[in-house]
Amino acid sequence: MTMEQKKDKKEIIRQNMIERQSEAKVVRKIVFIISIILVIAAGAVAGGGYFYLKSALEPVNSENHQEKKVDIPIGSSPTNIGKILESKGIIKDARVFKYYVKLKNETGFMAGEYTFMPSMTIPEIINNLKTGKVVEDVVFKITIPEGKQLQQIAGIVAEKTNKNADEIFKKLNDPAFIKSLKDKYPDLLTDEILNKNIKYPLEGYLFPATYPFYKEDPSVEEIIGVMLDKTVSVLKDFRPEMEEQNYTVHQLLTMASLIEEEATQKVDRDQIASVFYNRMKIGMPLQTDPTVLYAQGEHKGRVLYKDLEVDSPYNTYKHPGLTPGPIANAGVTSIEAALSPADSDFLYFLATSTGEVLFSKNLDEHNRKKAQHISNK
Repeated sequence: MTMEQKKDKKEIIRQNMIERQSEAKVVRKIVFIISIILVIAAGAVAGGGYFYLKSALEPVNSENHQEKKVDIPIGSSPTNIGKILESKGIIKDARVFKYYVKLKNETGFMAGEYTFMPSMTIPEIINNLKTGKVVEDVVFKITIPEGKQLQQIAGIVAEKTNKNADEIFKKLNDPAFIKSLKDKYPDLLTDEILNKNIKYPLEGYLFPATYPFYKEDPSVEEIIGVMLDKTVSVLKDFRPEMEEQNYTVHQLLTMASLIEEEATQKVDRDQIASVFYNRMKIGMPLQTDPTVLYAQGEHKGRVLYKDLEVDSPYNTYKHPGLTPGPIANAGVTSIEAALSPADSDFLYFLATSTGEVLFSKNLDEHNRKKAQHISNK
């Protein structure tokens, strides 16, 4: 082989090596890109799977307390039980139920005719199936209307349970009892309820609803626990909005209570909410009469000018911003209004004798409407 041929051969080898290196770079780049795509896809699937599982483990409808009878035959496997519960609308996904039971190593399910509700959580359902808590008749119900205050709630509970209203109210304000509840509901009952200006720590935290009880004489602890469970369940749906708006539970329930106490059957609560927020933006006191009555501990139809002088941190005529805490319990509509106020320029509103609420953008307009509609009131 001549020197020239050797040079040509070396050059060919060199070119081949360069080509292979170039190809290797391309292949590595392709592999890298594919790997990134696979990681992203896997993440998306995992993320989607996580949210699906999270949703499937939640109650079908936390607001639906309609009782449904469900028959679990003898010898039913977790798979069959899951299918029965899904067909009855008690759980969202039978497969998720089956895997949850396996993961938690839950056994000992008992056959029988049960009463379940779409508002129940999977752990509650499993507990009933394990303890054999079958169909029970409701012994009595306690209905807590919207806009009720803690002392009124104590009276309602006393009337339904033959307990002493004063003793119940005393229990609801007992520091040891409050501490035990704070330990049990740390995300609901925070240190904000212990503010030195708070009149009653649990004010506004006992959600308005109808509560069924299945035994003759439940303790005050049991009754209040059921009500707080309901509050937790309701607020869970609002958590994303609360976080987005940097709202604590205490602040939300406080604003919602003011809206609740000012609202009538005929008014859009979001409009009232807009007035409160518009005032707060410009540093104007909320000047809402129910806060004055709450400060006085009275229930009356009309607030007089002398009442506005009451010395209390709850008096929104003297102190700008929110009250130290809720002044009553609030329903879902008022909570929604607190998170989603109307977009308005209103700074004033007044209720007429017919229950209609009139809104105004300035004081002159407000006074004209006041003179027209309630001057002789």
